This record gives sequence, C-alpha cells and structure tokens, in this order.
Amino acid sequence: MILGLSVAAFTQLHVIISLIGIAAGLVFLAAYLGGRWMNMMNLLFLVFTILTSVTGFFFHSKMIGPPHIVGAISLVDLAVALLALYGFRRAGIWRPVYTVTAVIALYLNVFVLVVQLFQKVPFLNAFAPTGSEPPFAVTQGLVLIAFAIAGYRAVRRPVGGA
Repeated sequence: MILGLSVAAFTQLHVIISLIGIAAGLVFLAAYLGGRWMNMMNLLFLVFTILTSVTGFFFHSKMIGPPHIVGAISLVDLAVALLALYGFRRAGIWRPVYTVTAVIALYLNVFVLVVQLFQKVPFLNAFAPTGSEPPFAVTQGLVLIAFAIAGYRAVRRPVGGA
C-alpha cells in the first residue's frame, strides 16, 4: 500500500498525473512558441510536474537509482522555475531562467515517459529490451534535440504574462 492505495492504483494515479503534466507542458510550450502566455495551462503544467516528481518518491525502493536522481533534479529545477516565475516575476534575467527551467522540467518528464514506453510497450521493448540499444538511444537523442531547439526558440522569443 502507498498512501492508502494499492501499488497498482498508486502507479496508475502517478501515470495519470505525469501524463497531465506532460500534456499541459506541451500545450503551454506550443502556445509560448506561438507568442501566447497561457497562465492556467502553465500553472497546470507546474503543479502536475511537481506532483509527478513528488509521487515518484513514494514508490518502494531498496536503494537510490536513476528515477530518484531524475526526480531530485526535476524538483531542484522546478524550485528555480517557481522562484523565477513567482519570486522575480520573470523580470530581467529571470525571464530566460524561467523559460529554460520550464523546458528542462518538461524534457525530464518526457525523458522518463520514453524510458517507460520502451520498458512497458511490447512493440518498443522488442527494439530495446535493456534500454541500452540504438533505437532507445536514437529516440532519446531526438527528444533531447527537439527540446533543445524548442528551448532555444522559446528563449529567443520572450512572451509576456505572469
């Protein structure tokens, strides 16, 4: 049991939270790249991305592993994003700081999604059963490149809001 839920139910809740955070983040990023600031979508992205990282720590584990490290990095990154957004209202240097940290947080969630897809979806798992095969590496590389390009463009196109 985790927080009064079976492990399966908690896992399902964690996955739903993660997918909401990713979807909200992608919608927000697309709007941001199009010159629009979406306050509520941004808030939804931040809240569900924080919840994703926090709920990930509730899974039982005998030792610290890659999921814990990614979760910790994400939470530190999100703390800086929150400071830039709400503490400094994205003024001056805090505008690109927020943009970069938000894109990194979204990327980390998508990175984990790709890992999970290759582990759980039989069709993808057949191409990379251990997660160290070229199809997995190429997919993660393409995801990283896509987020690097989106992040660069987002920083170059400052958008108002919050």
